[in-house]
Amino acid sequence: MDAEFRDWAGVRLPALLRYAHLLTGDPHRAEDVVQTALTRTLLGWSRVHRKDDPEGYVRRTILRLVINDRRRSWREHLTASPPEPPPPPLAEPEERWAMRAALATLPPRQRAVLVLRYYEDMSEAQIAEALGCSQGTVKSQASKALAKLRAHLNETEVTK
Repeated sequence: MDAEFRDWAGVRLPALLRYAHLLTGDPHRAEDVVQTALTRTLLGWSRVHRKDDPEGYVRRTILRLVINDRRRSWREHLTASPPEPPPPPLAEPEERWAMRAALATLPPRQRAVLVLRYYEDMSEAQIAEALGCSQGTVKSQASKALAKLRAHLNETEVTK
């Protein structure tokens, strides 16, 4: 059973990390969230793999962890010295980094709606089910998020 999980997780890990990175806006936090989600999946693997969508289970777990992360922020501890700065990003188009920075300014739920809609290509009904809310909430969150993104990107253009 462990070998089956290890094989499955090894194949799906890059896609899960990309998904979590888009949701969190932080590659290190994305790794932590994916690790937690995979740990939970391993603990219930005998039940999860019988359902025909283990990846869906992991993605829902990642989404819930990211959204609920603000509730756990009280566990974070400040240190006297800041950590090392992150390494410079790999060469990617400037627009992609601008969009990631703009996504990072959104609240977690709005970011989740946009990632699920435009990265995962989910319908409003599927997003509503994944987030446990109504389709109207999905529409309003998407509208607010897109308005914030437009404003942020326009503001960035003006300052250049």
